Amino acid sequence: MQPSGNLVADTICRTAEIGLTITGAADAGNITIIDATPVTVNNLCPDCGQSGKLRDHTLRRLVALPVVGSPTRLHVRVPRFTCSNLSCARKIFQASLNCADDGAKITHRVTRWILQRLAIDRMSVSATAKALGVGWELVNQVALDACRSLVYDDPGHLDGVRILGVDEHVWKHTRRPTEPSNLVTILVDLTPLVDGRGHARLLDIRPGRSAQVLRTWLQERDPDFRENVQVVTMDGFTGYASAVDQVLPDARKVMDPFHVVHLAADKLTGCRQRLQRETTGRRGRKDDPLYKYRRTLLTRTNYLTDRQKQRLDMLWATDDDYVALEVTWLFYQDLIAAYGHPKKSEGKKLMSRVINSIRKGLPAGLEELAQLGRTLWRRREDVLAYFDIGASNGPVEAINGRLEHLRGIALGFRNINHYILRCLIHSGQLQGKINAL
Repeated sequence: MQPSGNLVADTICRTAEIGLTITGAADAGNITIIDATPVTVNNLCPDCGQSGKLRDHTLRRLVALPVVGSPTRLHVRVPRFTCSNLSCARKIFQASLNCADDGAKITHRVTRWILQRLAIDRMSVSATAKALGVGWELVNQVALDACRSLVYDDPGHLDGVRILGVDEHVWKHTRRPTEPSNLVTILVDLTPLVDGRGHARLLDIRPGRSAQVLRTWLQERDPDFRENVQVVTMDGFTGYASAVDQVLPDARKVMDPFHVVHLAADKLTGCRQRLQRETTGRRGRKDDPLYKYRRTLLTRTNYLTDRQKQRLDMLWATDDDYVALEVTWLFYQDLIAAYGHPKKSEGKKLMSRVINSIRKGLPAGLEELAQLGRTLWRRREDVLAYFDIGASNGPVEAINGRLEHLRGIALGFRNINHYILRCLIHSGQLQGKINAL
């Protein structure tokens, strides 16, 4: 016996999974129209629960998954009923569909497909909307509503967070990128990565970068969450440190190695630029030794080529005016070596020695190194905590990179709320929840 056309079509389009059976199809230019009817119909009134009497049928149009690369629409013939309960306020009601919410324009399967394209395939909203043959606004709103439900309506979203990563992020670039309105605070759960169970996951994003922003977010969490957080990794921004001290007094703060090295690199660069101005009276030019070797100065000694080592030796030997730069460079390399030591205990001793050496009493001409010493001494407990705990903000920086990619494919954002929800989707940490939809 040959299978019926409906069975073949239902199998190809997999409409039986969403409670529909295909009765016909049509080609409407760039869009494929599929006619369907519900497999089962519930005739119970949603208000009183009484059964209703068939009144007529109405056509409900839904956006479906693309078929053979073409945008598809479902035209579902839905029955309408008259409530048999005379005292019921609802006189006429329409049968609900299992595949879509009442009043929705798209099916549940399309909602999941949109999130998968955005979160897993890293597609833009425009490309996703084009594949479905709908407008950008509809796809964007569907994604935002679904993400809001998956994250903020999920009571278990913040469960099990023991190691929290905090960092700043520029969510839109303007002529003044350091303006408070251009910065956000991102919060990342590093626990799965440290435990070896999975990747770090983005928990939330808050507008602004200040102690008040982080303090408010922590205070909004329930006491169980705050008690469970044992470690907080961060950069050198003192506002985050003060917020953690106030709200999570028992948590260990870790100043991230990347930011410590970055801070030392900034001081080394500042010393080089100062000496450039003092010795030449101007900014560096391409033939000036200090400018020519600026990248070599920031390279770890293990990665220097023989030619680069010769250049630095010549630089230190040719002019006594560069002694301050040589001393700052040596401490910069010692700091890197402490982090790179294979034994954490030995690395901690080396770091303690560096911090104590530049704490105070440095001669004139080492202003940048003195600034670095004061900062490291003030945050010494947070810097040395890395060698005991091992957690860092490296995964947070990786998520930052993903968010930069999001802003690129979206060609920028203007709405901060949309940006936050899109970041939660694009960070890739909702894949398990999306697949469970």
